[in-house]
Amino acid sequence: MTDQLFMFEPPAPARRAGALPAPAPDSPLRLQPPAGLYLGTSSWSFPGWKDLVWDGAYATETLARSGLAAYAGVGLLRSVGIDRTYYEPIDAAAFAAYAAQVRDGFRFLVKAPQLVTDAVIRTETGQGRAPNACYLDSAIATDRFVVPAMEGLRDKAGPLVFQLPPAPRDILRDAAAWVERLGLFLEALPRDVGGRRPIYAVELRNPELLTPRLMRTLRDVGARYVVGLHDRMPPAARQVNALRVLDGCPDGPYAPAGPVIVRWNLRPGFRYEQARSRYAPFDRLVDEDPDTRHALALLADDVLAPGQAIWIIANNKAEGSAPLTLLRLFQALLAIRESRPDRADPAPAPP
Repeated sequence: MTDQLFMFEPPAPARRAGALPAPAPDSPLRLQPPAGLYLGTSSWSFPGWKDLVWDGAYATETLARSGLAAYAGVGLLRSVGIDRTYYEPIDAAAFAAYAAQVRDGFRFLVKAPQLVTDAVIRTETGQGRAPNACYLDSAIATDRFVVPAMEGLRDKAGPLVFQLPPAPRDILRDAAAWVERLGLFLEALPRDVGGRRPIYAVELRNPELLTPRLMRTLRDVGARYVVGLHDRMPPAARQVNALRVLDGCPDGPYAPAGPVIVRWNLRPGFRYEQARSRYAPFDRLVDEDPDTRHALALLADDVLAPGQAIWIIANNKAEGSAPLTLLRLFQALLAIRESRPDRADPAPAPP
């Protein structure tokens, strides 16, 4: 393996006047990953990332409004999640404004609105209060999400993720019918938007629904499964086994049939608010998870070797600091590649 894949980038430009965020000039994240490896965080507006991502101290509001360009200027970070779309759809112009702030080769992971992913309409406290008539409505998903995202982001569009909140009991009682409905929904989404093929992916919050039937259905409709690491879901190893079923290689070397998407959301045993309180201001690793890190590094190596792409999006609530989680994961990947000299240099096809 050549060293060129992991060279340091040139020094960042000097900080501009006007107190706009700029990339941290001496960040340990100023590494260049190989093509096809899209590492990123769930969002970017965290003041605690000073000297990791930002060149100075900035308010949350400043980073939310003006920090994306600086974030995208940090070499290791080639993706980011757009979470606001889960709560309310945005139009193509808003997506285009995001795309204009990042460099070529950057790819966004975008969450579909709960308008079409949640089976129930919820109260402010998250309790279901009524059935959602728009649930898994492909026409609404196309018009309010897929088309605006693809038209606005264009070549900077990455996976379009349908994160499905915890399902009510009636769905769990007839999981086979639900899988069939999900398949019909995904099959009805557009295969081409403006000459670009969307990457559709499904993320669960019910381990009961993680079945071979679901994997076969996703394969049949050309969608991907998101390895969603969350307190509600099984550990990485079991979910990687689900990927093997999805891609038709339950035994032997893993040979992905499409891009792989991972969202490392939350440390097991924690709720989001508990993790937030424990880990804020997200400037260091508090509860390291070397087993998950190693499993994901192995997965990344297996995906990159045959020329596929992989997204790994980390949340601060996984270990304490999403940028440092990604740095440690990348270092683990480097160590694995050094131990496998027979592996060719990865040259993934573009997603």
